[in-house]
Amino acid sequence: MSEQRERELIAQECARIMLDEGVRDYAAAKRKAAQRLMVDGRASLPSNLEIEAAMLERRRLFADADELAELQELREAALQVMRRLGGFEPRLVGAVLKGTAGVGARATVHVFADTPEELLFALMDRGLRYREAERTQRIAGGQQNLPSVLLQIGAAEVELVVFPLDGLRQAPPSPVDNRPMRRADVGEVAALVEARLADILDEGRLAV
Repeated sequence: MSEQRERELIAQECARIMLDEGVRDYAAAKRKAAQRLMVDGRASLPSNLEIEAAMLERRRLFADADELAELQELREAALQVMRRLGGFEPRLVGAVLKGTAGVGARATVHVFADTPEELLFALMDRGLRYREAERTQRIAGGQQNLPSVLLQIGAAEVELVVFPLDGLRQAPPSPVDNRPMRRADVGEVAALVEARLADILDEGRLAV
């Protein structure tokens, strides 16, 4: 078997692990896939970008109605929260935006405020119940612990990660390709919801 074919098989297995088993960490998925396929050595392991491409392809080819409905529900929940918190410049990020959210995923939204308390007061004013949490985020070459809150919107969970106001100017690096993370505003998310996942099912419109 050629090294390229081996990489493709590992990427496909990683995609299955992340989508069907809910593994969110690329490194953990690679370890699992390599063990299952009995692959030895790091040289043949695919990049995170190759795995993400395999996830999108798997979802396009094999996703059933329940999986697509779950992703749609996560996007709708994120949009609902974003519309209610417009003053915090909310931006949807990550797997729910890209269409690679696996089983048990939550929507992640970046919000921006002078202090986390501003967001908490806004949530209370709007009658939104929440749980406080924390998110470790790569920022400017290092890692930083940022406050976050978890909201339950119907069956969907939405995490709001609180950045300082100047965090809107520079997105943190993506774990996929290390480039600035893609962020989508309310208008972009509304368009995704209205399209009802056409971006996933239409091969020519995959949002990477």
